[in-house]
Amino acid sequence: MANKVGNVLIAQGGGPTAVINQSVVGAVLEARKYPQVGSIYGAIHGVRGIIEEDFVDLTQATTHNLERVAVTPSSALLSTRDKPDAEYCKKIFEVCKKYDIKYFFYNGGNDSADAIRIVNDNANEADYELRCVHIPKTIDNDLRVTDHCPGYGSAAKFVASAFAGANLDNRSLPGVYIGVVMGRNAGFLTAAAALAKKYEDDGPHLIYVPERAFDTEQFINDVDEAFKKYGRCIIAVSEGIVDSKGNPIITNLLGNSEKDAHGNVQLSGTGALGDALGKVIKDRLKIKRVRSDTFGYLQRSFLGCVSEVDQQEAREVGERAAQFAIWNDVDGSVAIRRTGDYSVDYVLTDLKNVAKETKSMPDNFINKAGNYVTANFIHYARPLIGKNMPDFERLQCPIVPKR
Repeated sequence: MANKVGNVLIAQGGGPTAVINQSVVGAVLEARKYPQVGSIYGAIHGVRGIIEEDFVDLTQATTHNLERVAVTPSSALLSTRDKPDAEYCKKIFEVCKKYDIKYFFYNGGNDSADAIRIVNDNANEADYELRCVHIPKTIDNDLRVTDHCPGYGSAAKFVASAFAGANLDNRSLPGVYIGVVMGRNAGFLTAAAALAKKYEDDGPHLIYVPERAFDTEQFINDVDEAFKKYGRCIIAVSEGIVDSKGNPIITNLLGNSEKDAHGNVQLSGTGALGDALGKVIKDRLKIKRVRSDTFGYLQRSFLGCVSEVDQQEAREVGERAAQFAIWNDVDGSVAIRRTGDYSVDYVLTDLKNVAKETKSMPDNFINKAGNYVTANFIHYARPLIGKNMPDFERLQCPIVPKR
């Protein structure tokens, strides 16, 4: 066991999820067990809260309160989109020294892993005893090393349920339906649209992800073929779909597009991508009933659609982070390793293995035509959304002969 006597600091960064608080509560309750831990501070609004010294004392939160927060979606400590550079991280390190922080946990994605890596480097260079552990989360499921990310299972359950409902609606009043799903560089979440499919003619009938180049002509042919076969067509599309040159499709269809705070093209928050694709279908195929939805924030923290598997694993990565740092006296990023069908364990990987870079869907998860997922993806993702998926049924009765 580590003998570092001092305080704990924990923060949350990036987009919220339905289970991110499980990870924080897991780390806090586990850290409370160790006598060398003094106070446990939570930074409000992530790394920004650290440099502004905007802390709450989680040591004094009751266990009952923490357990209630654990099952509440979104970031209880609030979050930030700040992307710390070296100078920013140096300020974080100085605050850690000021508050006698010996254990620093950052719950977030690859940018969060990179920030805590830099802080860890600062501590090593200064010969200051500071254990830094990254706790993974992201609905995009695009962190390297880990088999999957806490937060993804619940978001995937929402997407699967939403498309199942859209499919039932579309079967009643046939037409073309487009659902635009989050995913700038990775298509895992969009692919989850296929997880609730029950009957052969259920939608989604087409799925498009950023890992395969999107061709508008082929898209029109795909929609035309599906519409002729089923009399309707449901399409799941990632906001980050790109052409063969890597240009976002939204810029091809609309020209100049909005940029976010980090200079990235605004992909789907305005609903423009779904509208643009719908217009192409109407203009080219002359189909009158074409509708689109942009799921947006609904995917991240939907209160009534949380995977029990996701909750359990999010809790355990937080607990493991505290164990690795305080008990084993090591730095790194917690990763989930699949050990069976379905079981997992938890390992620690070097921070540099997770920082900055993203993971894409494996090629064998996408069909050759690039417009749907394979059985390999279904086998991978189905356990993550849990066993409590809503079910649906069709009428099973004979057709009355016409007189």
